[in-house]
Amino acid sequence: MKDQPSPLRETDDNARKLARVLLRSARHAAIAVLAPETGFPFASRVLVATDIDGIPVILVSQLSAHTKALARDPRASLLTGEPGKGDPLAYPRLTTQCLAEPIEHSNPFYARIRARFIARHPKAKLYIDFPDFLFFRLKPEQASLNGGFGRAYQLDGNDLVIQSAANEEIAARATEAVRDLVERHPDVEESLATRLKAPESGSWRICGVDSSGFDMISGDFLLRYEFETLAVDADHICSNISKIAYSIP
Repeated sequence: MKDQPSPLRETDDNARKLARVLLRSARHAAIAVLAPETGFPFASRVLVATDIDGIPVILVSQLSAHTKALARDPRASLLTGEPGKGDPLAYPRLTTQCLAEPIEHSNPFYARIRARFIARHPKAKLYIDFPDFLFFRLKPEQASLNGGFGRAYQLDGNDLVIQSAANEEIAARATEAVRDLVERHPDVEESLATRLKAPESGSWRICGVDSSGFDMISGDFLLRYEFETLAVDADHICSNISKIAYSIP
């Protein structure tokens, strides 16, 4: 009997970029955990943001079934990628297997994660500080990318994490740097939305930056742009954003 050909393609840079965008552009995701009482998979929906290193972050109530499951077993899978018109299986999606790490108020990264989460999900201000809510960082271990029919790839967790020595410096200066950029160029976000062919919506704003790219949000729409190369500091990020907004097509 002849060996069957592998359904997996060789993972290349285009596949890695698509996977990163699918994960980092998600406003919500399906999460699967292991129910502690039965061991059966339990699926739910969670809001998603990203930390400065691209690791997905979720905010959950300690009363929810998936939070109780993660407290017992940190293994989880996230499904990201939105279908459009027609066959939903024709659209790219990413399954990311993760290990969940709780982020308590005392964690030195808590304030940063809180700010980045609110920037992406402003309505979370209503409950983010309730005592029964907490964050988890979901560290990718491996991932499966389905880019559409006949386009399957296997990725390592490190393919989805921003490996940069500048992460902490960028985290410290990102908000101030973006604010200064917008003050110098009040039309920069509008120009970015036009240049990147963002969906027609209300006003767009930059809601997050990291050394790998930036996020823009307008209502229920989220747009992720990935730089060609990693930025070395916050000023480099803003320089990249200005070039994208104002360069001649």
